[in-house]
Amino acid sequence: MSSTMLFQQSSVATRLLSKQITSRPLILPARLHTSIHVKGAVASGSDPYRYIPGGPVLPGTVNEATTFPEPNRSHGSHHWAFERLLSVALLPMTASAFVMSSSPHPVVDGLLAMSLVIHSHIGFDSVVVDYLDKRKFPMLGPVVKWALRATTATVLVGVYQFNTTDIGLTELIARVWHA
Repeated sequence: MSSTMLFQQSSVATRLLSKQITSRPLILPARLHTSIHVKGAVASGSDPYRYIPGGPVLPGTVNEATTFPEPNRSHGSHHWAFERLLSVALLPMTASAFVMSSSPHPVVDGLLAMSLVIHSHIGFDSVVVDYLDKRKFPMLGPVVKWALRATTATVLVGVYQFNTTDIGLTELIARVWHA
């Protein structure tokens, strides 16, 4: 390569770099308390690109510090243990309710119905918590959560009425199964 070609390539690179540098300020560390622009020096008091140690903090936004709760190993584990216990308990409850369905055992029938409703409520509540967060959906999230609670309470009352005044859940399922 000739020296003129190298000079032309280096001058093109220099022009590209100078265009990038002149369009952006050079921000120096806080200990110097100045910032220098390539086109000219700017006083640190009037510089819109002045360096702020730690960055700007905007109150009321995600930049605001948060307080964290004290670490607790058992926090949340009680809920998880209850959900697993309820899920595992549904298997023998379902079997025992259908084994004893010919005899009148409303307690077993009621426990099964109540456990199924609570199990369903926990599952739907997890969906609402995961997908309708109240920070992202400030109106819809709480409305759906309260609608779920009201629906669960209504279903519990209906299941109680059905088990005490009618044939009961297991007898209904047995009759539909044999129909």
